[in-house]
Amino acid sequence: MTHAEIIQRTTEYVRHEFERDSSGHDWWHIYRVWKTALELCQHEPADTLTVELAALLHDLDDWKLAPSADGTPVRAAAWLRTLQLDPALSAHICEIITHLSYKGAGVENQITSLEGQIVQDADRLDAIGAIGIARAFAYGGHAGRPLYDPGTPPQLHQSFEQYKASRSATINHFYEKLLLLKDRMNTATAQKIAQERHAFMEQFLERFLSEWAGEIRGD
Repeated sequence: MTHAEIIQRTTEYVRHEFERDSSGHDWWHIYRVWKTALELCQHEPADTLTVELAALLHDLDDWKLAPSADGTPVRAAAWLRTLQLDPALSAHICEIITHLSYKGAGVENQITSLEGQIVQDADRLDAIGAIGIARAFAYGGHAGRPLYDPGTPPQLHQSFEQYKASRSATINHFYEKLLLLKDRMNTATAQKIAQERHAFMEQFLERFLSEWAGEIRGD
């Protein structure tokens, strides 16, 4: 198969798998990550087939979407086998997916390849800014989490186990993850984009907390 045929088949498969998702990990999230990753490739000498497939398949085995999952890319690997790719390429894609997600403030990033860094940046950019705010509350509702609990402060989790077990309020998630992402982007292009999106989240949180406190504003 050609590059274009591989991507077409994969987009059709992934769209079918995620078109009914309501957790913020729907097809359009994957689409944005895919397109942002391709845009980042315009500034980095990366292998685009690797980047595209890793971006498109990155949520198939997400532990947040399947309680029994541990992040091992079982479904992604199964799909890659149907494409009859070079085994080394498939292994690289699976390695990217395995280490892509955020696993806690104190957990070291294990993404080493440029392709993986690009996909990780694209995924993280979709977690911040206006869309990131919307997705945070979509997932919070999906997971049954409260909007905010002033009596439960945020925690900077030091292990994936702690992060995975957390059931804290959605507002805490901003301090436990989203506000940390700006300084954890890999590429210069993503770092620049993240600055503005980060500032927007800070503005949102300031307004949210002022309204929560009962402040009445006329501006």
